Amino acid sequence: MKLSIWTDGGARGNPGPAGIGVVIKDERGEVVLKKGKFIGWATNNEAEYQALIFALDFLASCPFKDSLERIDFYSDSALLVNQMKGRYKVKANNLKDLFFAAKKKEKDLRCPIEFRSLARERNSESDFLVNQALDQAGEEAHDPPKPKTLFSR
Repeated sequence: MKLSIWTDGGARGNPGPAGIGVVIKDERGEVVLKKGKFIGWATNNEAEYQALIFALDFLASCPFKDSLERIDFYSDSALLVNQMKGRYKVKANNLKDLFFAAKKKEKDLRCPIEFRSLARERNSESDFLVNQALDQAGEEAHDPPKPKTLFSR
């Protein structure tokens, strides 16, 4: 089975309320998964990685994972695509754990994944899901995270 995956991640503010969008289709163009999700506060790049990880987690748990032959992965994040291809180093500390998690999940799938960058206009389905998730998050999306302290009162 061959799949095509389109993902997007976005934050309103950087960091700010963030969401992900994932669309997975089989070789006939049939939708396997179409999901948008609010993920809390994150940067745009963190959200892009979260979308990739969500898609990889879905594939790892799906009943047809052993029949996967090839995955074409599309993102409008040139940074994500080039880091996953090994062309760019991951320098930002906030992305390192996400990158290593994504690489491990990619390896565990045991299926070739071709990462491809595409123009934002060609990623409209997953972009729509990101914005829909953020719009539906309502007030939760506007509350910044509470600062972490060593002592609680």
